[in-house]
Amino acid sequence: MIEGLSHITLITRDLARMSAIIETVLDGREIYASGDDTFSLSREKFYIVGGQWIAIMEGESLPARSYNHIAFKIPPDEIDAYRSRIEALGLEFRESRPRVEGEGASLYFYDHDNHLFELHTGTLEERLARYRKGQSR
Repeated sequence: MIEGLSHITLITRDLARMSAIIETVLDGREIYASGDDTFSLSREKFYIVGGQWIAIMEGESLPARSYNHIAFKIPPDEIDAYRSRIEALGLEFRESRPRVEGEGASLYFYDHDNHLFELHTGTLEERLARYRKGQSR
């Protein structure tokens, strides 16, 4: 029986650059850094982001960008502050998909390794309630 999500691992060419994204944009708290030790496949760092264990490991970047992404929940009144954090690191935004009123707002951005992140203001319950109302915008 699945008990929940254990962790998410992201592969990056540059641990320091990815660490800056996790700490600056995602409010991540570093809890482990392997240094030159390699207990796993390569050097790595562990973070806690919104109560979730995020691991980053050195390795090759993703070969291409896609819509596969990791979404983190943020408060609606902080979306502009998060936009500023992303801009300050010079990260590339992806245009948000079309939205219907009531499903929340999102910021999508790519890191330097082609991972797509979303910062989303809505909840599953809000989205389902909106979708039950039908297609009209």
